[in-house]
Amino acid sequence: MTTARAGLLAHHELIATLAWKNVVVRYKQAYLGVAWTVAKPLMMMLIFSLMRSFIGIDSGGIPYPVLAYCALMPWTFFQESVSEGVNSVVGNAHLIKKVYFPREIFPLTAVVTKVVEFAINFAILIGLMGYYGMVPGTQALWVPLLVLYTVAAALTLALLGAAVNVYYRDVGQMLPVLMNLLMYASPVIYPLALVRQRLLGPHADGRSWDWLYTVYTANPLAGIIDAFQRVLLKGQAPDLHAMLPGLVFTVVCLPISYAVFKRAESHFADVI
Repeated sequence: MTTARAGLLAHHELIATLAWKNVVVRYKQAYLGVAWTVAKPLMMMLIFSLMRSFIGIDSGGIPYPVLAYCALMPWTFFQESVSEGVNSVVGNAHLIKKVYFPREIFPLTAVVTKVVEFAINFAILIGLMGYYGMVPGTQALWVPLLVLYTVAAALTLALLGAAVNVYYRDVGQMLPVLMNLLMYASPVIYPLALVRQRLLGPHADGRSWDWLYTVYTANPLAGIIDAFQRVLLKGQAPDLHAMLPGLVFTVVCLPISYAVFKRAESHFADVI
């Protein structure tokens, strides 16, 4: 890992250049420019708000549009980071065939690029909170750490997916469906408190669903989204009990994902 870190630091200018290129290319021919960055979460927020009027989701006293947008902010960051990261190696085949440099730069650059868009969505959230008379407290200082955690979770899937996608292009085709399924398995539309209440609350049959709640929170997005809502909207510290299973999953799987990527890297130029 030390050698890999040194290699990435030696190519920091390349990472910055590729990240800037990704931002420029994304908006160069888009008439609405940066507006597209916030269009997706805003439209989904409106759709979720409409759904809520029919199915009735308890928002715990927080205006639902703010609650939904706060969930969509890290989710959109994660989803787009993984999607672009998985396709990043195949999408840069021309560079891979010409010159050697650490190939993990491509998934890493895809995630770094999305940090810029996350910052824009974060500013929109602050404006939305201001509209409803809400002001972040000192617990908002957790945000940088939560962003780093989200980056690590995204890289875990991006590195593994990028390596497998070189050999099996079906991965890139299946990814949008898998991301949609993961969204419904994460507390984006509904708060984690609702899941906790249903699984850890009293049951008529007397059975305990603690293990199912642990499985649910092994999805890093469960703890991440809940933590963003807590620190920004409720003025509370993150629920470490809810974050622990996903954090353990990320800490264990990220090195494995990286090792698989490095093992497959030597054959990228031949296969791609």
